[in-house]
Amino acid sequence: MVTGGRGSSKSFSVSTMLLLLTYESGHNVLYTRYTMTSASTSIIPEMTEKIDILGLSNDFAVNKTDITNKLTGNKIYFRGLKTGSGNQTAALKSLNGITTWILDEAEEMPDELLFDKIDLSVRSKEAQNRVILVMNPTTKAHWIYDRFFQKRGLLGGENKVKEDTTYIHTSYLDNEKNLDSTFLDNVNRMKVERPEEYQAQILGGWRSVAEGVIFTNWELKPFNPNGDYYGIGMDFGFSKDPTGATLISINKNKKEIYLKEIVYAQGLTTSDIASRLLKYKDVLTIGDSAEPRLLHELKANYGLNIKPSIKGQGSINLGIALMQEYKLYVHPGSTNLITELNNYTWKEGKEVAIDDFNHLLDGCRYLISYYLANPNAGKYFIS
Repeated sequence: MVTGGRGSSKSFSVSTMLLLLTYESGHNVLYTRYTMTSASTSIIPEMTEKIDILGLSNDFAVNKTDITNKLTGNKIYFRGLKTGSGNQTAALKSLNGITTWILDEAEEMPDELLFDKIDLSVRSKEAQNRVILVMNPTTKAHWIYDRFFQKRGLLGGENKVKEDTTYIHTSYLDNEKNLDSTFLDNVNRMKVERPEEYQAQILGGWRSVAEGVIFTNWELKPFNPNGDYYGIGMDFGFSKDPTGATLISINKNKKEIYLKEIVYAQGLTTSDIASRLLKYKDVLTIGDSAEPRLLHELKANYGLNIKPSIKGQGSINLGIALMQEYKLYVHPGSTNLITELNNYTWKEGKEVAIDDFNHLLDGCRYLISYYLANPNAGKYFIS
């Protein structure tokens, strides 16, 4: 596990190590990023630069996707994991003799199950196996932090061996002699003017709250059901994404919204969802309109008071704007909702929200928009 901030020489050091590793017998390397549209215009030029610096140009053959050590025949394969049709797990299994897997920019890997599939499929009996994650730490909600740090009693920033993992953490301070004065001036300015960003971006600390987070207008407070409007917002999932439901109370005069997470689980069937909402059977629930079959079954077969969300162009940003106008009070036991609030961010400027950390928040938007932005609230039903 190699972590660190900007200017810490993580990638340079790992790339150099990989090139030298190919001189050992029986080593083939798989170098991946979650998104890599073209290795020939991104990572391969960077590796070629390292070859030139080491003065080893005569030892390597370079093409658009691979680098081969001509003395040993060992290869470095460069692959992106995400494609337009999904991921390349099956294609990666066809690569033979992989002893070392590099996951560069590991913070971009959203799926722990995908990591496990590749981790278990690139093993060789002929030489020592290594899996190396290289990353700039992101938020503590990331599965990498949970799996490799929190569950092992680590805070991040350590240089030590824990269980089967070697932890290496670097910062610009370890590489200062190789950095130009402009970079160092900017770093020193950030250290004084934006100390939190200095800790995260430069020193490589794990964030409790994501950069560019959308909702900052919330705090913890016990749930108060005595608002002008009361109901449940629900978003459906199954295998990868969870089904989430939030109990919501809106006080228009005080501009307050109370939120309490009541459902957050994967693999829920229709009957599972109904059983979890049975105690709220008569409470108005606004569910994702993209699932008309589920909505119909929950209403017709289980008697839930459920209606479809109203969607359309701009509905996401409208719902976000409505929620930003109010003070949000979150029940202290709503752990998954708290995680989402700390990690739901803008993707591009302030125009597009990421489609992640939003399984409960989407449901919140549905109900809040139904009451605050829908002139026909309460006047329509599912037939």
